[in-house]
Amino acid sequence: MKKLTLLGVLCIFAMHTMLIAQEVTDPKATEVWDPEPVAVSFNTNNVPSDAIVLFDGSDLNNWESAREKNAPASWTLDRDGSMTVKPGAGDIKTKETFGSVQLHLEWRAPQTIKSEGQGRGNSGVFFQNRYEVQILDSYKNRTYANGQATAVYKQYPPLVNATKPSTEWQTYDIIFHAPVFNAQGNKVKSGTFTVIHNGVVVQDHIEILGTTEYIGPAKNPPHGEDVIKLQDHGNLVSYRNIWVRRL
Repeated sequence: MKKLTLLGVLCIFAMHTMLIAQEVTDPKATEVWDPEPVAVSFNTNNVPSDAIVLFDGSDLNNWESAREKNAPASWTLDRDGSMTVKPGAGDIKTKETFGSVQLHLEWRAPQTIKSEGQGRGNSGVFFQNRYEVQILDSYKNRTYANGQATAVYKQYPPLVNATKPSTEWQTYDIIFHAPVFNAQGNKVKSGTFTVIHNGVVVQDHIEILGTTEYIGPAKNPPHGEDVIKLQDHGNLVSYRNIWVRRL
């Protein structure tokens, strides 16, 4: 993606500073023409042309086992263009590492409801292998609020519960800004999440406290780019149409 250069930012700032000092009568004086934003096109699945497709239903080549080093992802590839967790096979992770991203994914809970709470359609998507946005069948299924669908796990409940019935596909659009660490390994800027669930904003640019731990408080070990991971929690959660854009 084409980014605005430092020189461009300084020029815009200088222009606005100059205009503040004088009365502006010409509308063209506040027009910025360059750099021109790059045009993005879309394919038949509505994937933007500048995205990295992580899963399009054809294979699992962009994924590998998170448990066994250099082992292929062994989840089930379905005939309908989705993939489904293979219970016991373990989590899967991207082969490529990422920093700040926009992620799109679609998921569906198991069609047969066998449990409740955290046992119903449980999975999760982890950014940089350590910050989880919860995936759970939260349709008429009560559990702890910071563990339901779209919760930043054990940190932030969603603003609302936008979960559809398990017969329908759920859509997540997530904007993740990675935390920043200085040379001494201290966190100097928290990471953030914005989460849109089925078209509804449910996390509004919240500051991540640190790693999303199952037990105990968040931790903040220094790190750089890392993988995106999908969780095997023992439930037959399915995924399709996963793509990512670097920010």
